[in-house]
Amino acid sequence: MMGSLENILVMMELELRRIAHDRTELYTRAIQPILWLAIYGPIMSSVRAIPTGGIPYEDFIAPGVLIQSTTFISIFYGLTIVWERDSGILKKLLVAPISRYAIVIGRSMSSGVRSIFQALIIIPVALLIGVQFVPNPLYFIAALLVIFFASGGFAAISMLLASFMKTRERFMGIGQAITMPLFFASNALYPVKMMPPILQYFAIINPMSYVVDAVRSLMVSGDFAALPQDIFVLVIFDLVMFSAASVSFKKIIE
Repeated sequence: MMGSLENILVMMELELRRIAHDRTELYTRAIQPILWLAIYGPIMSSVRAIPTGGIPYEDFIAPGVLIQSTTFISIFYGLTIVWERDSGILKKLLVAPISRYAIVIGRSMSSGVRSIFQALIIIPVALLIGVQFVPNPLYFIAALLVIFFASGGFAAISMLLASFMKTRERFMGIGQAITMPLFFASNALYPVKMMPPILQYFAIINPMSYVVDAVRSLMVSGDFAALPQDIFVLVIFDLVMFSAASVSFKKIIE
């Protein structure tokens, strides 16, 4: 158990080293969510057609845009796995005395580390734009933890995909096809009750809806009524995806 935990921490440390060496990807991927907040938010706020429970629309969408950005990083983290497979790194990991579960969780949570740094770029910009967050550092830390663990679950999805997608081009196509429906069929930009009935059903099983709701509760609304349910769904989501990715991990190098 302690050995697996140590291996997981080593993989996360490796990701920190990568970020310290090259932060270009973090900066470029922050452009899109910043544009959502700076352009889309004020325009839709002026329309006043979306019920947000008294929360300014820019504040309402800030957690959703943040989660979309970090999920995008996590879903496409599988590209790193494909590259490691092609370069032979994964084969070395498989012959090392490390369990598949430790490898999957370690690589997945490495994506969580990258997502935290992405959030720390977007949040100050959101403050400059005028988004009002709950001024409680404990809530802020809790929100970052939600982002961290949610990113791990979405990264596990990318590892599961990488076990079937044998080329980077195929992976990029399926990654895009997954990320955008998750985003638009969630409560990131509008309440679920505004969606057509069929999309409401999808939003109920969409893990992003619960992640956004948890972060919105902690950072914007301060309403924790649904937070236990959100955390429960997040835990189940991570456990299921870690297990599925671990089972299919050997297929990545076949």
